[in-house]
Amino acid sequence: MRSKTARHPVSPSRGSSAAPLPARERFLRADRYRVEREWYRYEGSAQRDLYRVLRERFLGRHVQPSPWAIDIGAGPGRFTGRLGSDIGHVVALDLSATALRYLAERWTGRSAGPVPERVRGDGTRPPFRAGSFGVVALLGNTLGFAEDRADRVLAASLSLAAPSGRIVLEIAPGAGEISCYFARLPASSLGRLLRAPVPLLVQRVQREGFATMADRRKSPGSFRRIDVDAITAALSTSGFAVREAMAVAPALGGKPERLEAVHGDAKAWDHLLELEETTGRSPDRFPRAAAVLVAAERTTSEHTIN
Repeated sequence: MRSKTARHPVSPSRGSSAAPLPARERFLRADRYRVEREWYRYEGSAQRDLYRVLRERFLGRHVQPSPWAIDIGAGPGRFTGRLGSDIGHVVALDLSATALRYLAERWTGRSAGPVPERVRGDGTRPPFRAGSFGVVALLGNTLGFAEDRADRVLAASLSLAAPSGRIVLEIAPGAGEISCYFARLPASSLGRLLRAPVPLLVQRVQREGFATMADRRKSPGSFRRIDVDAITAALSTSGFAVREAMAVAPALGGKPERLEAVHGDAKAWDHLLELEETTGRSPDRFPRAAAVLVAAERTTSEHTIN
């Protein structure tokens, strides 16, 4: 988890000054560089490791053994292998043929079981029967990148969940936050400080509050902001009960240069993970979070989605 890995090895081609394509067109046309960049977005630095491990831990808490699981908008499959070791069949659904080929390449030699069934398709019209999957995943802000089609993608995804099935999804409500307490301390002191008991750290962080990060969106139309209240309302209406919602890394994750001192200290790193999860579960963190993970379980046997 703490080992250094190489940065993305492929150099991008020169960009164009043309207006950006809609998200759907970008994914349909994705080249290998874009796909590999998505894969390497979760390794190579302390911050990337933090983002990846928090997602892996969340999946570990909420993915249940099931005969079938589906990763909608799987891309190169960064988290597809985390959909449960006891699952008989995993389906990766994505618009990009390049991403699905890359997923198979990266899967070779891994211990996550057979290569998933790869289906090139649209999340608004997944070619599967309703109620077919015990686990449905919508990670990587799939709903946000669906833009004005987000409601249709969500409705289609929810319809795939079996009775007592789980859905795990990720949205991007805001620009992100950082703890004011950590932001004012010298970076050199963070490793030592984070060896303290986590409840004490939580008290200090909550007492001083959080500052909103600068918005890094390239353009207003790059993806759609979706708030947690809207998602939880849609889940409830569709017969799902939310089991956990968590903002990703609101305490220290917004400052990559400050994480390096913590990364090499096993005790401090473990405390940071626990601290981020504890503070991230506060509903106060959701509206401005750069990413929120939501896990819900279908509690009705009937499909209530049109």
